[in-house]
Formats: sequence, structure tokens, C-alpha cells
Amino acid sequence: MPDTSKRPATVVHEKYERLVKLAQRQATIKAAVAHPCDDVSLQGAVEAARLHLIEPILVGPLDRMRRVADDAEIDIGAFELVGSEHSHASAAKAVELVTAGRVEALMKGSLHTDELMGAVVSRQAGIRTARRISHCFIMDVPDHPDALIITDAAVNIAPTLDDKVDIVQNAIDLAHAMGVQEVRVAILSAMETVNSKVPSTIEAAALCKMADRGQITGALLDGPLALDNAISPAAAAIKKITSPVAGRANVLVVPDLEAGNMLAKSLSFLANADAAGIVLGARVPIILTSRADSLLTRLASCAVAVMVAAARRQSASASIL
Repeated sequence: MPDTSKRPATVVHEKYERLVKLAQRQATIKAAVAHPCDDVSLQGAVEAARLHLIEPILVGPLDRMRRVADDAEIDIGAFELVGSEHSHASAAKAVELVTAGRVEALMKGSLHTDELMGAVVSRQAGIRTARRISHCFIMDVPDHPDALIITDAAVNIAPTLDDKVDIVQNAIDLAHAMGVQEVRVAILSAMETVNSKVPSTIEAAALCKMADRGQITGALLDGPLALDNAISPAAAAIKKITSPVAGRANVLVVPDLEAGNMLAKSLSFLANADAAGIVLGARVPIILTSRADSLLTRLASCAVAVMVAAARRQSASASIL
């Protein structure tokens, strides 16, 4: 996850603040918080509860959670606690709460991401669906008009074309859940022309054609696009690229995890961006946070999960009708 610990204190992230306010209009969701055994993760869950975003169920070693709460002067008396022996057990028990239908979201505490995701994707007790699991950063970049969704920079290392179909669709569904009226997806590469020597350009072209054929729905797609002509109208004009996406993309699909990681960290360190994180494709949204995240970033991640859960409830209701 991008390290934002040295971020200037004067940076204001109004897009995240708007997102939190929008999520507060939705019903509060129950969330299993896996292993909140440090002050940072515990405070984030409690503050999200105070703002009526989530109703946390804290899953971890009981004595340890209580000791952390006492040391940090955090009141957890109002919350349900589920005991576990260690971090792996915390992840497994948090997933069990999803399977039992008791929660609508998972939230990462102070355990490693691999521990939580291992429980999520377990073939015996996991909560996978037919959809490929993927991660989205929701980047609040100062001076950029819209929040940028970047995918996938945390889960899929070298996704295949089939994987990217789900990665793109997950991001589109997320954008709609966040209230984005027109979702504009740029399939990124190092260039904006199809080149047989650069596989990401061929996959980008294929994804766009798949959208034309209805295999990907709910958005405008264009690609391959280089980063500059995906987000800068001036760069798109110079390259004479005419499309409703070029220069105006609000979803950026990277070729692989390495490219996505470098893009997200570049925005964090060079543009003072914050990066809220969520994993999609499982039975519930998974709130992924980093110890270095600011409190507002943690709240934004919770807000995104609230919006995704609300969209899923609406979809379920519509399918019943």
C-alpha cells in the first residue's frame, strides 16, 4: 500500500470528504474487522462506527484487543468481540461471519494482507464467487477534478486477458456504486497504438472490442492509452486522439501489478494523493488499509464499502422484483 506517513498536513482531500458524506446517507453496514490489534486499526474501525458507516465486530485475541484499547484510550465497550488465538484464526473467523450472513463487509486490521486474503480465497471455507477477485485504489489526487480508480495494483500480479475482463468489470461496478454517472475506462499501456511487440496493447484493444460486444458492460472503454493521454485533455489533443475517454478517464486499468503499484506510489509521493483501497469479487467488499494510511483514507475505504454493499442490496431487491 502507498506510504502516506510523510504527507504535508495542509493537503485537503475534498473528494474523500464528499464520499464519506454520501455513504452516510446509506444504511450502516456490519463489518467484521480482522485482528484490530494495534491502535491505528482499532481507531479506524471505531471512528467509522462513530460516523455511522459501519457496525464493527472486532475479531482477535480478546486480551490483546482490550489492552490496545486501554493503552490508546479507545472505548470498545459498545462493540461485539469475537475471540481468536492469533492472526490466521482472526482472518478465518472473520470470514466465517460472512459465511454465516452476519456481516456485509470485511475490514483488515493489523494482520498481513496475505493472511486475510488466504482465508478469503480458501477453497474449503472461503468466500470467492465466479468473479475474479481484484483490488481497486480510489485515489484522491489534489487538483485533479475526479477521484481516480486504479486497478489492479495489489492482488493480481500478471493478469491474463480473461482475468482483466473481471478486473475491468469490478472497477466499473465500483464506480457506479460510488455514484459516478459516466464511467470512462482507460486501458493503459506505454503507448496509444496497437503493437504486436507490446502484449498489453493487444489486450487493451481486445478488451475494448469485448465491451463493444457486450462482454463488458456499464462503461465507455478506450485503449491502449498512455497515461498522459488518458488523463490529460491537452495530451490527447496533441496526439490527435478523439474519444469520450481520452483525456477524461476516471478508471485506469494497468497492465500488471508492478505498473499499478508504481503508478499509485508515484501519485502518493509526488502528487500528495491519498489511496483508499477495496477488494472486490468476493461475496462482500473487503476494506484493505495500510498502517500508513491517514484516518480520512481509512474512513474513505469504509465509505466505499458502504456504497458497494448498498448497490448490492439494491441489485438483489431489483432481481427479486
